[in-house]
Amino acid sequence: MSRAASSAPGFARPIAITLGDAAGIGPEIIAKAFRDAPELLAGCFVVGDVALLRRAAGWVQAGGVSLPVAQITEPRQALQAPPRCVPVLQPGPPVALPEPGRISAAAGRLAGDCVVWAARAALRGEVSALVTAPLHKEALAAAGEPYARYPGHTELLQALAAEHAGVPVSAMPVRMMLANDELRTVLVSIHVSLHEAIALVTESNVLQSLRIAHQSVGAALHRAPRIAVAGLNPHAGEGGLFGREEIEAIAPAIARARAEGIDAQGPFAPDTVFMRARGAEFDLVLAMYHDQGLIPVKYLGVERGVNVTLGLPLVRTSPDHGTAFDLAGTGRADAGSLLAALRMARQLVE
Repeated sequence: MSRAASSAPGFARPIAITLGDAAGIGPEIIAKAFRDAPELLAGCFVVGDVALLRRAAGWVQAGGVSLPVAQITEPRQALQAPPRCVPVLQPGPPVALPEPGRISAAAGRLAGDCVVWAARAALRGEVSALVTAPLHKEALAAAGEPYARYPGHTELLQALAAEHAGVPVSAMPVRMMLANDELRTVLVSIHVSLHEAIALVTESNVLQSLRIAHQSVGAALHRAPRIAVAGLNPHAGEGGLFGREEIEAIAPAIARARAEGIDAQGPFAPDTVFMRARGAEFDLVLAMYHDQGLIPVKYLGVERGVNVTLGLPLVRTSPDHGTAFDLAGTGRADAGSLLAALRMARQLVE
């Protein structure tokens, strides 16, 4: 098994899975993934804490299946791990085991440290992709500097990539895509208030989003994607009766994108465009703000959704759910979305 893992296509470099918030379900869904899908997890390793993973492995062991946790010191050692062994690379000293389900600054700092270590390894080319278990934004903020300045994974990864490239963050634009096997949505804005999100619906932001979606999704599909653009207002503004953002910002951005060879259409009424994309008329929908784009995908099943960060010089996917503090420590959390994120990462690095 270890020889196959080290020589098979897609396993030339390992995939790093970050711990997520140690007080949430991240550690146990990671352990479940190694337990339930050993072939998919071959060549993967966890950036986290050995004791935490051993505790989580104890929560999810079932049916006599052994789930050993082994500490490694460099990513390539994961390629030699036997099936259902959880390789863990610990980026810092051991930590006190947090109580499941409670917000903790220490857990937030550990989650951030794991992401920083894994992202820098990916930027150096030591790992082929990064799959991030969910972190808790309040815990991340409680950890203080530097993490308090980042609302979530996307913004932290953007800053690290810009730092690595030696450019300002503004020169490293990224977008969030949520996807499952029926629907893809890309967002113009991410973790901002609805008031600010509306202000961010500008011609330049919509055009930049279309360019990133065209390039990133096109690379995965090996062809130009068909992009539907949702309007901001009901009925896509109804010719200006319900708002002028479609006329003054969205439609001009679509026209400029089409002049560049991007297959973008719209703006369409937001209450029907997602159904049209699900029916295979389009490859993705560009949504104007966070909930507009994420609610349709999540309604189809949180366990199937995958979050992909577009625009980064590395592959990053994550589950389509949060830390689920109410389930933490019970062993009942569903690893389906994490497995979907791992499959997506495999596809993107092939």
